[in-house]
Amino acid sequence: MKKQYKKYLLPCILTAVLLCGCAGGSTEKKEEDAMGQDTQSTTDTEENGASAAADFEGTDMEGNAVTSEVFSKSKLTMINVWATYCSPCLNEMPELGELAQEYEQEDFQIIGIVSNVPEGADEEKLELVEVLIDQTSAQYPHLLLNNSMTDGLLADVSAVPTTFFINQEGKILDTVVGARDKAAWKEIIDGYIG
Repeated sequence: MKKQYKKYLLPCILTAVLLCGCAGGSTEKKEEDAMGQDTQSTTDTEENGASAAADFEGTDMEGNAVTSEVFSKSKLTMINVWATYCSPCLNEMPELGELAQEYEQEDFQIIGIVSNVPEGADEEKLELVEVLIDQTSAQYPHLLLNNSMTDGLLADVSAVPTTFFINQEGKILDTVVGARDKAAWKEIIDGYIG
């Protein structure tokens, strides 16, 4: 029975996910990206050009602890907040996977945060996340949601995908709401590490 579940139900769920949209509202100015999708970009700056530190701790899909110290590994970290029901999120993940492979880790890294699957979730939800990561070839670390994230970095996230760009010191350089294509993400990345 379990094999039949995996064989038939998970593809059905994935199809439903890809057909659904993502919700969220914001009062920030919207832009249209190259693909015609609504996106939002905001930059909250202090005197040094970056906003408050992005402190958090979490667990990745393999059960490894990840803290804000991960930011010190790369000049730029892209945190992509996504959800299993969000088709724009899933549609951009293959290209995010490509970007993760194209840069040296000392320059750039991507970390995904699954916004609707908390740490300690049941096996069915975790399996769905694993299937979606595999099917989208998003082979970079993905963290599960916890209170540290919702009270900190993700406190103001109202829609998915939301993407943060964070420097080596853990300062948020930019926040982008909405999906973008690979060329648009590459332009942003190169602008920060170039």
